[in-house]
Amino acid sequence: MTKLNARALSGLPETLAVPRYDRTELTTGIVHFGVGGFHRAHQAMYLDRLMNDGKALDWAICGVGVLPHDATMKQVMDAQDCLYTLVLKNPDGTREGRVVGSIKEYLFAPEDPEAVIEKMASAEVRIVSLTVTEGGYNFHHVTGEFDAANPDVVHDLEPGAAPRTTFGLVTAALARRRERGLAPFTVMSCDNIQGNGDVARKMFTAFATLKDPALGAWVSENVPFPNSMVDRITPVTTDADRSAIADEFGVEDAWPVVCEPFAQWVLEDHFSLGRPDFEDVGVQVVDDVEPYELMKLRLLNASHQGQCYFGYLAGYRYAHEACQDPLFVRFLMDYMDLEATPTLAPLPGVDLPLYKRTLIERFANEHVRDTLARLCAESSDRIPKWLVPVIRINLENDGEISRSAAIVASWARYAEGVDEAGQPIDVVDRLKGTLMAAAARHGDDALAFLRNREVFGDLVDNARFTEAYLTTLDALRTRGARAAVEQLVALKAHD
Repeated sequence: MTKLNARALSGLPETLAVPRYDRTELTTGIVHFGVGGFHRAHQAMYLDRLMNDGKALDWAICGVGVLPHDATMKQVMDAQDCLYTLVLKNPDGTREGRVVGSIKEYLFAPEDPEAVIEKMASAEVRIVSLTVTEGGYNFHHVTGEFDAANPDVVHDLEPGAAPRTTFGLVTAALARRRERGLAPFTVMSCDNIQGNGDVARKMFTAFATLKDPALGAWVSENVPFPNSMVDRITPVTTDADRSAIADEFGVEDAWPVVCEPFAQWVLEDHFSLGRPDFEDVGVQVVDDVEPYELMKLRLLNASHQGQCYFGYLAGYRYAHEACQDPLFVRFLMDYMDLEATPTLAPLPGVDLPLYKRTLIERFANEHVRDTLARLCAESSDRIPKWLVPVIRINLENDGEISRSAAIVASWARYAEGVDEAGQPIDVVDRLKGTLMAAAARHGDDALAFLRNREVFGDLVDNARFTEAYLTTLDALRTRGARAAVEQLVALKAHD
């Protein structure tokens, strides 16, 4: 068995593609916070494609870990010369593997924050990118404002403090560049949140202003924060994945990445110091990301919610199980065609019917093994952003809402915490206590779950919506998830 590192590349089997470029010629142009599976299956992969074409050799990535558990990634990256195996799991069961080499170095901020700051302050770095999850942006879930009371933020705002947070590190580097007369780098969010660049701008500017009002004004005026839409299903790497990669490709990789074949990245063309030629490897570089983002949120993300609660209650545990069931597929297609699609603006360059069919194919890929429990988690952060806007637009336009209301009802039934076989459900949500307490009152008040105005606003006051919601909730509680979906599929289109 060959341990993966730079010396091993020449001896790997032909079935495993390796970088065609000389990694010793790479220079760092991007510093990236949050080197998890998604970043390595997405942004780093796109850069590796460019480098294999002889391009972007001055845009290599320096990864940065900020959280304590990132120490493990530091150990792996150091041992493997920042190389890793990326394996695509195709629907037919075949695997395509390649070694990705676009990450040149990795820094662990808790060990040496100064090294991270100085790397970003260097002239060669022109982009700082992020996949730090929604929680990494430190905004209040209700107000949307920056949380200045966060203990690590409080620490970083102290004069002379060694930064602990991404905000502290990035802002210190921007301050240093301003002092040196260097133009600011672009801050490029690649997180799966709506308006990710706008959110990043608001949060980083808020921190910089708290640190130094003059610096905050400079950041606001000079630092670009492009929006982007990102998409690729990337499950958590398991020991079984490691073993399978070792068996098939003969390589020992401590932290490979597995993912689906599909990948999409729509990126706003707003950069201060240039960017790689991402469009040459399939990235859609556009003036306005929002239409594409809404397409993904209302079709892909909301369809995840459309399958997960119904599927879990019916006894399925994986997305592919639900999406290999013709009944569930018909329900999802009806939701996408009749309720989500009418809310979308024109999408240049997108074949929408093909996109929707591809979503079903992706969901049905049994080799990705995306769990319904993952899709059901943190619904109070998802449903209001992905599905409620569809409901509101269709209510305003006298459009279809029965399937959207049914998805909300399926969440309410799931929040009761017991499936149809009487087995307990581990509800994972920041509002778990509130949601489950409301769901427990369904026997006495069928609208109890919907009365949470923090989550649903005034939907409980809309008679057309509540009628559709109650119809499905009753079917779920009396006849079960499959019967409820059958009832929905039998619906005629609303005139």
